[in-house]
Amino acid sequence: MAYQPHFEITPPLLSRVEQIAALRERILAAAIQVSWIPALQRDSRSRNVHASTAIEGNPLTLEQVRALEEGRALSTPGERSRREVLNYFAGLRYVEKHAKLDRIGHDDLFELHLILAGEVMDQGQAGRYRTINVRVGNYVPPPPAEVSGLMFELLDWWNRQSSQLSPVLSSAILHYRFEAIHPFADGNGRTGRALALWELYRRGFDTHHIFSVDEYYWEDRPGYYRALNAVRKQGEDLSDWLEYCADGLLKTLERVWLRIQSLNTARPERLVLKPRQEELLHLLRDHDGLAPAEIWAAMKLSRQGALDLLRPLIEAGLVEKRGTQKSGRYFLKPIRPSP
Repeated sequence: MAYQPHFEITPPLLSRVEQIAALRERILAAAIQVSWIPALQRDSRSRNVHASTAIEGNPLTLEQVRALEEGRALSTPGERSRREVLNYFAGLRYVEKHAKLDRIGHDDLFELHLILAGEVMDQGQAGRYRTINVRVGNYVPPPPAEVSGLMFELLDWWNRQSSQLSPVLSSAILHYRFEAIHPFADGNGRTGRALALWELYRRGFDTHHIFSVDEYYWEDRPGYYRALNAVRKQGEDLSDWLEYCADGLLKTLERVWLRIQSLNTARPERLVLKPRQEELLHLLRDHDGLAPAEIWAAMKLSRQGALDLLRPLIEAGLVEKRGTQKSGRYFLKPIRPSP
């Protein structure tokens, strides 16, 4: 029996897909400034690795993840935490290398899972479908005897029918269905998110590999799990899940656009945004300017701490101050593509 996802293209979903398409075009237009692409790729890869492993409980910070990628030693990372992060870096490189693969089969999934879950499995065998029953919270995935057949159906849909849909939708459908089958004894979350990213690469949606969608799921973990569970409660209706994933992709592209502006400056050194700087930029975006005291209060920072965040953003041309020294307010500068 062929897999056939059930969903409705709701007006909110259609609107989000249109917004995503427009913002993606702006990002691609800016991508002619190729000098900053490698920096953005490295940053995106680190953010994806940090977020996807953190969702599963890995305690390493984004800065520690970056340090491992650069080969720098950490004082006390914990061997398992370190291995999970290095595995995910290797898994993303595998996906990037095979981004244009015409047909993806069981063996490709086995190889990806072996890379991601090698030496960090709590149960089962890496690179092999599970032979045991598993439970995910209150959800009991299909029994082992059904896994291979269900995965055959999903892969057949992915290879034959997914291209009829926008990659915004097909990546989300693939993500959910893989998690619902839960084909491996362990490491399904990381593998499912890697597959969703693979679909975006494969369909040419993220040609430069600069979108870190997993960051959205990590920051909204309760909402992420609620959205996954809601599909089952709604009789496998994927409509709300697709809206949720489209929201996440839109927010991801908004962040990428801000990062592009931070890199595409006249400064001798490129500004790679820190998480707190991104938080500040989003705060300014959501308000019609903020006074210094409002920034300090909203971000729970000292006056000096806020100024330390603001100064590089002002120098990069992302933020401007208007008004007098005493009554001035900070604003997010309008963002326009480079000519």
